[in-house]
Amino acid sequence: MTTSAGPRVGILVFDGADELDVAGPFEVLSAWAERSALEPTVATFSRDGAGVRLAHGLRMLPAASADDVGPLHVLVHPGGPGTRPLLDDPAHLAWLRHVRVGTPLVASVCTGALVLAAAGLLAGRPATTHHDRYDDLAQADPSVVVDTEARYVDDGDVVTSAGVTAGIDMALHLVARLESAAVARAVRHAIQHEAPSREEGAP
Repeated sequence: MTTSAGPRVGILVFDGADELDVAGPFEVLSAWAERSALEPTVATFSRDGAGVRLAHGLRMLPAASADDVGPLHVLVHPGGPGTRPLLDDPAHLAWLRHVRVGTPLVASVCTGALVLAAAGLLAGRPATTHHDRYDDLAQADPSVVVDTEARYVDDGDVVTSAGVTAGIDMALHLVARLESAAVARAVRHAIQHEAPSREEGAP
């Protein structure tokens, strides 16, 4: 990952991750990097650096491995059917807990929240996920306060979003939070994404 004095964002990719869970935040955050005075960097990475096959067949070669991506300010964990084996993967859950210690902000898209919950990162926190998987989130960690209304939930150092396209709104929120609402609006305009009408204060 390119060295930068600004925020470093890593988007984890894995077999079975949903395409838009990856590409939506990547598009938003890359557009931010092109416009930001903070000089952020945004990169995709897989655990071993190898290519992955996403949920609907799109093949992707990430920019780095987990070992090479370097320290991150923001980790984005997408969802998709590929999260199911990760829920029972002790190595992945242990890796998440380890990375969390040195990463100021962890965000998830869709069912990525279930993996965060399985790793214990959502204990006692408000969170959301895809509307068809609320019960699964509660089962992954009964202490999670499941928000069934919000498109994204910001709980300080952990941010979760609802399904698929909600990851775009969450990424725009991250831009507003990490830099400014004005820059987030500029990014929204650039990607021609309409603000959700129910999201008060959306950039």
